[in-house]
Amino acid sequence: MGMPVRIDKLLYEQAKTESKIEHRTIAGQIEFWAMVGRAALDNPDLPVSFVAESLLALSEARDSLTPFTPRKMTKN
Repeated sequence: MGMPVRIDKLLYEQAKTESKIEHRTIAGQIEFWAMVGRAALDNPDLPVSFVAESLLALSEARDSLTPFTPRKMTKN
């Protein structure tokens, strides 16, 4: 269930623009930014881009992923 929250107009406009690019709702975009920010604060040694990409990877459906298959090593 959503909760009404007042935010700065500029932040809203930025989220509106970014949400179209990322194919999210405006609320979903703000939630994503909040998750990235929280995870980045919890992991200050990691680059923010790594944190964001990791969160995106975790949200992907597992059945659409390609399993890792190591290549066979050949002896010389």
